[in-house]
Amino acid sequence: MSLVRSSPLKDGDSQDEHLLLTSYDRLLIIKQISSEEVEDMHNILSEYHQHIVKSHGVTLLPQFLGMYRVTVNNEDTYFIVMRNMFSRRLTIHTKYNLKEKDLPTFKDMDFRNNMQRIYISNEEKEKLMEKLNRDVDFLVRLKLMDYSLLLGIHDMDRGEREEEEEDEDSACEDEDEQENDVSMLALAPLSTSPEGGAPVPARKSVTPAEFDPCVDVYGIQSAAGAPQREVYFMGLINILTHYDTKKKAAHAAKTVKHGSGAEISTVHPEQYGKRFLEFIANIFTH
Repeated sequence: MSLVRSSPLKDGDSQDEHLLLTSYDRLLIIKQISSEEVEDMHNILSEYHQHIVKSHGVTLLPQFLGMYRVTVNNEDTYFIVMRNMFSRRLTIHTKYNLKEKDLPTFKDMDFRNNMQRIYISNEEKEKLMEKLNRDVDFLVRLKLMDYSLLLGIHDMDRGEREEEEEDEDSACEDEDEQENDVSMLALAPLSTSPEGGAPVPARKSVTPAEFDPCVDVYGIQSAAGAPQREVYFMGLINILTHYDTKKKAAHAAKTVKHGSGAEISTVHPEQYGKRFLEFIANIFTH
């Protein structure tokens, strides 16, 4: 239903050369992947399933739902479908893609330049880092690396202002149309329930204060007393780069530049995982 009812939307923020789409209802992400990533997915699928079951779905890993091959004019394109880590209901006002590089620097300079911090309670931080440690251990065991933390921030005060402005705009439009519609009111039947009973009330829009962690499973609300009222959405993305694939690519690049005798220095998955965990732990307030 999410994929066929209406056309998906292209993600304008994507810096990747591959296509990235969001379903019209914002429930799903459709991402184009390479044939190498398809192979990596097949290689990890059994272990991935076991990890999700063992952790009872309490994970920051992507929730993979399906993988498809689309063939047009004898040319194959591969897509993977995942659950959207961001909220279907709350606007994401700021987005970061945080990743540890070979050098200890932020990939997303805006995060550092903005002096951004995550204001969650010690209890929530402990639960998050427990999930992250378990997931990174899984990725290290499968020799996967180059993953990053996708962070989306909803500003609750801004969201409430935007909702008030929308309500005001709607009220103005209703007043403008009221005179034109008054002659039709007598002919318009009341909306009734499927059983033909009482009129169905208009659906109430979800306000930022009604954030529900059971629905937005990747979301955490800011701690009481934090300088900003925010909701943070965090999850691991781009987890399909295998160490051997990365090493082969690095070897090919160095061979072109320095010749076949050049030595290759590629960070091991264990090193990457350790530094990644230290890096993420530092984005929280102390």
